[in-house]
Amino acid sequence: MAVLEVKGLTKIYGNKDTKVTALDNVSFSVNKGEFVAIIGASGSGKSTLMNLIGGIDRPSSGSVIIDEKEIFKLSESQLAIFRRRNIGMIYQFYNLIPTLTTEENIMLPRLLDNRGDDKDKLSSIMGMIGLSERAKHLPSELSGGQQQRVSVGRAMINDPAFILADEPTGNLDSRTSREIIDLLKFANRSCHQTLLLITHDEKIALQADRIITLGDGKILADEVMKS
Repeated sequence: MAVLEVKGLTKIYGNKDTKVTALDNVSFSVNKGEFVAIIGASGSGKSTLMNLIGGIDRPSSGSVIIDEKEIFKLSESQLAIFRRRNIGMIYQFYNLIPTLTTEENIMLPRLLDNRGDDKDKLSSIMGMIGLSERAKHLPSELSGGQQQRVSVGRAMINDPAFILADEPTGNLDSRTSREIIDLLKFANRSCHQTLLLITHDEKIALQADRIITLGDGKILADEVMKS
C-alpha cells in the first residue's frame, strides 16, 4: 500500500528570462515500511522535492498524496495540522526548542495538537533513542548526536505516515552519523516506520531498500537495492 504518491510534480521559479525549473514532472510512490533514499548533487532538486513532500512549499503543478489525501487541496491551516500529524520531519540542524527539555521536545507535536501526554509512548521512544537518563536535559546540555536523537524521537511520537529526513547526518562526525543511520534503520525495521531519507552521501544511500537519483530536477534512476 502506498503511503506517499508523487504525481507529475513540477516547481518553477521566476518567469521568462529568469525562469528556473527546479523540479520537472517527477513521479514516484513509496509503500508502507519502505526505506527510500533520494540522492543527487547540489542543485539536483532534492531540497525542492523535500519541501513539496513536506508541504512546506506548493508546486507549480502536480500533486502529493499522503495516506490517500491530496495535501495541496488543503487550506494552509488544515495542511499545518495534517503535516504535524502525518509527516515526521528530521532536519540537518535538529531544530529543537532550546528552552524545552528532551522529553518536552519529543512531545511537542502532540502538545501542539492538544493531544496530551502519552507517557508509555514517550518512555518507549526515550528507551529506543537511548536518552532515558537525559529526559530533563536541555538541548544545550546534549551533544550534536544526542540532539539529533531527540529529533528522531520527535519525528516518531505521532506515528506518522512516514519520516522525511533531510541530510540528517550532515552536521555530525562519521561515528555519530553511523549511529543516527542505525537508529533510523532500527525504526524502519523494528517499528515498521516508513523512511524517506534525502542525502548526498552514497554510502548512506546504499543502506536503503531503494535509491531514487535526481538530476536537473528529474528522476535519473529508481533502483531497488534490497528485495
